[in-house]
Amino acid sequence: MASTIAKAIQLETHGGPEVLKLVDLEVPPPGPKEVTIRQHAAGLNFIDIYFRTGLYPHPLPHGLGSEGAGVVEAVGSEVTHVKKGDRVAYGQSPLGAYAQVRNVPAVNVVKLPKGISFDEAAAMMLKGLTVQYLFRQTYRLQGNETILFHAAAGGVGLIACQWARALGVKLIGTVSSPEKAALAKEHGAWATIDYSRENVAEKLLELTGGKKVPVVYDGVGKDTWEASLDCIEPRGLMVSFGNASGPVTGVNVGILNQKGCLYLTRPSLGLHINTLDKLQAASSELFDLVVKKKIKLNIGQRYPLAQVGDAHTALAARKTTGATILTLD
Repeated sequence: MASTIAKAIQLETHGGPEVLKLVDLEVPPPGPKEVTIRQHAAGLNFIDIYFRTGLYPHPLPHGLGSEGAGVVEAVGSEVTHVKKGDRVAYGQSPLGAYAQVRNVPAVNVVKLPKGISFDEAAAMMLKGLTVQYLFRQTYRLQGNETILFHAAAGGVGLIACQWARALGVKLIGTVSSPEKAALAKEHGAWATIDYSRENVAEKLLELTGGKKVPVVYDGVGKDTWEASLDCIEPRGLMVSFGNASGPVTGVNVGILNQKGCLYLTRPSLGLHINTLDKLQAASSELFDLVVKKKIKLNIGQRYPLAQVGDAHTALAARKTTGATILTLD
């Protein structure tokens, strides 16, 4: 197979959305453990902004995005679980998902079941697998718990609302507006707290009858750190899995004792699906809920590749609801 020329986004310096450049890239044949995917859609996530700004360092120049879906065009000599023509998706990969064609390590790629579209796959792989590891691995929910989940109307949050409902878990979601509160409830949140108008810790105590919750899932970071700790019952778990408002810094670990001998973890998806078997098991659980319509993907925004800067601006300003994807056809 010869090299392919494809449109892709690259950046040569870190900065604002203006550093995102649409270029023609040469895609070589896949290596022995790679697959070449002609992509139909790619997902946007807050982590992409971290890489664009340099908060997460990466050697320049580089692409962006780690989540996409499309059709296999070629497989490396050692790849056996997918073949040319298969519909596939991935939620973790080296940077470069903002591209029409790309090579991806085969260990990151799973077959897409019938009934799940490329757009849905691009909207759910990273976000859905994030909810899978949070709810089924980091703190394994059994049902009947009451939990707090920040940014419940975002891409991860709306999947979390539905997954919690499917598990019989009461999810209390924080949101920034009445519209987002309605959206979270529509997707299965048991209750919402509007942090722009309400004190999160006080409202949570009211909702739980003063009991607090065994676990808080916090992908917001700096802005919600202290409020999160005030919502956790003694010896409960603080799961800090993102920093949409900036990283949590300068933490005095003694505060964990003062707030009730709390546990703290800072997990990430990569180490939870670091083998093909683990990835396929987590993906199967996610796909099953989607195929059974227990989780429906809310794609709030679609942008063509050339408008990726606008997509980043909207995401950073929290002007989006549900998932944001790039259409690559």
